[in-house]
Amino acid sequence: MAVSTRSLYRGDPGMWSWVLHRFTGVAIFFFLFVHVLDTAIIQISPNLYDEVIGTYKTPLFGILEIGLFGAVLFHALNGLRVVLVDFWSKGPRYQRTMLWAVGAVWLAVFAVAGGIMFYILVRNI
Repeated sequence: MAVSTRSLYRGDPGMWSWVLHRFTGVAIFFFLFVHVLDTAIIQISPNLYDEVIGTYKTPLFGILEIGLFGAVLFHALNGLRVVLVDFWSKGPRYQRTMLWAVGAVWLAVFAVAGGIMFYILVRNI
C-alpha cells in the first residue's frame, strides 16, 4: 500500500482568505495589547511614556502603521463576507464572488489611503 505524500490543501482562495483572516486578527490583537500596555506606562512614568511614543514616530513604525491599516481593512471586509456567508441564505453560493469583491475593495481603498499615508510618512522624514 502506497502512502500519499500529497497535502489535503489544494490552494483554494477561500483557504487563503481563512488564513489571512486569522493572521490579521492575531496582528490586530497584538497591536491592541501593546497599545494598552504603552498607554498604561503613563501611570508609571510620564517620561518613559514620552520615550515610547517617540519611538512610534520613526519611519519603521510608520510602515507598520500602514500595514496595520491594511490588516484592519481586510479583517473588517472579510468579516462582513463571513457574516454574509453564515447568515444569508444565498451566502454560500456567492462566497467566492464576495471574496473577489473583498479583494477588489481592499485593493482600491488600500491603494488610495495607504498611498496617502505613505506620502505623509515620506514628507515628514
